[in-house]
Amino acid sequence: MFPHELTDPRAFQIAMALLEGFNKHYRLFRAASASAKQRFEQADWRGQQRAQRERIEFYDLRVDEAVTQLEARYQASQLPTEVWQQVKLHYIGLLTNHRQPELAETFFNSVCTRLLHHSYFHNDFIFVRPAISTEYIENDEPAAQPTYRCYYPSHDTLRDTFMRIVWNFQLDLEFEDLARDIDHVLQAISRELGNFRWRTNFQVQVLSSLFYRNKGAYIVGKIVNGFTETAFALPILHLEEAPGHSAAAHTRPGLLYIDAALFGEDDLLMLFSFARAYFLVDMEVPSAYVQFLRSLMPRKPRSEIYAALGLQKQGKNLFYRDFLNHLRHSSDKFRIAPGIKGMVMLVFDLPSYPFVFKVIKDFYPPQKDTTREQIQSKYLLVKQHDRVGRMADTLEYTRVAFPRHRFEEELVAELKHFCPSLLEESGDDLIIHHLYIERRMVPLNIYLQEASPEQLQHAVVEYGNAIKDLVAANIFPGDMLWKNFGVTRHGKVVFYDYDEIEYLTDCHFREVPAPRNEEEEMSGEVWYAVGKHDVFPETFGPFLLGHGEVREAFMAHHADLLDPAFWQAHKQRILAGHVHDVFPYDPHKRFRVQASPPAPQAPQIPELEHRELPIQ
Repeated sequence: MFPHELTDPRAFQIAMALLEGFNKHYRLFRAASASAKQRFEQADWRGQQRAQRERIEFYDLRVDEAVTQLEARYQASQLPTEVWQQVKLHYIGLLTNHRQPELAETFFNSVCTRLLHHSYFHNDFIFVRPAISTEYIENDEPAAQPTYRCYYPSHDTLRDTFMRIVWNFQLDLEFEDLARDIDHVLQAISRELGNFRWRTNFQVQVLSSLFYRNKGAYIVGKIVNGFTETAFALPILHLEEAPGHSAAAHTRPGLLYIDAALFGEDDLLMLFSFARAYFLVDMEVPSAYVQFLRSLMPRKPRSEIYAALGLQKQGKNLFYRDFLNHLRHSSDKFRIAPGIKGMVMLVFDLPSYPFVFKVIKDFYPPQKDTTREQIQSKYLLVKQHDRVGRMADTLEYTRVAFPRHRFEEELVAELKHFCPSLLEESGDDLIIHHLYIERRMVPLNIYLQEASPEQLQHAVVEYGNAIKDLVAANIFPGDMLWKNFGVTRHGKVVFYDYDEIEYLTDCHFREVPAPRNEEEEMSGEVWYAVGKHDVFPETFGPFLLGHGEVREAFMAHHADLLDPAFWQAHKQRILAGHVHDVFPYDPHKRFRVQASPPAPQAPQIPELEHRELPIQ
């Protein structure tokens, strides 16, 4: 209920303490993002990845600090509801001219729900909806950097304009040949736009910060011509990473080059994919960046854009608001997710909603030697690691209240059987104490059962490419069965079962020893010693290649995955300090590489007669 008077002096003090906690968080967050420029210039790839990983932890550290401070000073968890309602009103007032109000509201929610965890599902003193508008926020100080810069070239000055766009980022390194790269960009623009008529308001809009991730820095913007807007991104790389260069090229390290020109929503969606690591971007007004990026990718939810910018807690908050809105406007029921049931996870979904919900079971079959804590650590590893476009991002939630009547009874029975420690019924709510939410994909085993021969070929090739990308990123998937991979709407194969992943460098890849006698040769059991991290790639075949068409496609493209030497060579490269990067665009888009035939695109799953294939 809205308080009639602001009568408690502690309310303002608490509001100030909360805002100071958030401001400290965003100051540190922004400093980590801004320093990405220096790490890029120094080619400090390990440092860049470390910063991406450590920045994820900043938010929870600041929330913990705020909770500890408020408990010590005010015994905040014991304060009555009317005090917290006054705290919220003071906090809203403090955010009136703030440049990150939506993030500060989320921080407020995080602290409050940590303090008041017994009663926050249906209260009126957290920000269930945003209270402060994020429209038209800008820093009007004279020295402030705008969210984006506008350039107004003529036909004759377009080349000079793109040169100036690059120079304005003031990278402290020279380009190998920027004039040549700009010519490549202009040729790509000409191919993309064709013979178009220049309109009066022809302009190029470019976000003021570069987008840093791993070994790349990306210029992101759009070309506006009348009523037409064309999104683009230009990846900038270090010369030593250019494929195809030889010692005879007479080039020196430390130079930069523009590697490609990406255009349109689909290219940008791949760049900002949910299966890639978060960007490091220096933003004073993040909502303005999100608004600009939404104009480039209107199909991408704001929650996913915030997450791609490293603001994953804000992404979680917006995702949950969207989820509640979906529940209000739908009537179907949560069910056990289709497909082969997992051994450690109970997975359910809502047919009308494009995500799945995963709950760690309380007990596992004997072959799964693991614990809840170990499984959670694997999911955290994926959150912090470079996902190279091959591992789905997850949203982790605690104490989520679902409407009980929206659950099928079979699902409730499964939850009570496998996850009783995580389940609570409170009035009309079914509360799950811990769960993960992931983008729903078509499980690869199901896709293969329904695929045409062309689709099957493409999916098997993509499966092998996915494993090789993970290997390059120092990830061994562990359980490589088809059912643990999914197919996105773009035809990409993505891994999503993380309970057995390991760092590649922690694994020992061995050949199966030759049998010493006839008894060992004829034994149906493993007769040789196997260590905890031993892996025998030769043994993958019987589990993966039971179907003739699948085996033929796999052996034609990825037979090396069955050879221990493949895995050992990648392990040694990583141990020697090599940092590999899987760039989020097709090789044929790269200026410096001879165009290769584009990979076949996987069309949508056809309406075919179901074929029973032994694929798991």
